[in-house]
Amino acid sequence: MLKYATSPVWTETVLGDFDRFLLDHAACEKKASSMAMSMVPHYPDKPDLIRAMIDLAIEELSHYRDVFRIISQRKLQLVADTKDPYIFAFRRHIRHGREAYLLDQLLVAAIVEARGHERFGLIAEALPEGQLKRFYQAITSSEARHFQVFIDLTNSYTNTTKVEQRLAELLGIEAEITAALPIRAALH
Repeated sequence: MLKYATSPVWTETVLGDFDRFLLDHAACEKKASSMAMSMVPHYPDKPDLIRAMIDLAIEELSHYRDVFRIISQRKLQLVADTKDPYIFAFRRHIRHGREAYLLDQLLVAAIVEARGHERFGLIAEALPEGQLKRFYQAITSSEARHFQVFIDLTNSYTNTTKVEQRLAELLGIEAEITAALPIRAALH
C-alpha cells in the first residue's frame, strides 16, 4: 500500500548503529502509546474508538517495556525525547474540523503503522536467527494489526469512498516526506 519503498541503505544504516535505533524505537513506542491515549478524551461519544485506543496504548506501552529490557541488557541509557521529523511533517497535513480531523488522524496513524510494519519487517529479515529476530518479527505482526485497527475505525465513521480518496492523498504525502528525509538509524 505504501507508495515509497524503504531503501536497503536504511536497513544497513540501522544495523550499523543498532543501539541508536533501539533508543529511537523505544521513544516511538512510548509516543505511540501516548498518542492513542490522547484520543480517548476527545471522542467520548465513540466507545469503540475508546476501547481500541486503550488496548492499543497498553500494547504499545508493553512494546516500550520490551524494548527497554533490550536496552538495559545492552547497558544503554534512555535519551530525552526529540521531535520525530517524519511524524512532525506528516501531522502538519491533518485537516481541521471535527470529521476531517478524525478521518485524517486515523488515516495518518494507519499509515505510520504501515511504515512501521515495513521497516520492522526489514529489520526482522536482516537480523540473524535468535531472540532479537523473533522480537522484531512479533513487532512487525503487531504493526500490521495496528494498521488494520485504524482502517477499521476509519471505515466505521466515514464512507468508504471518502476514506479511499483521502487515504490515497495521504499515502502520496507520506511517500514525499519519507523520500525527502535523511537516512538515519531511526524508525523514521
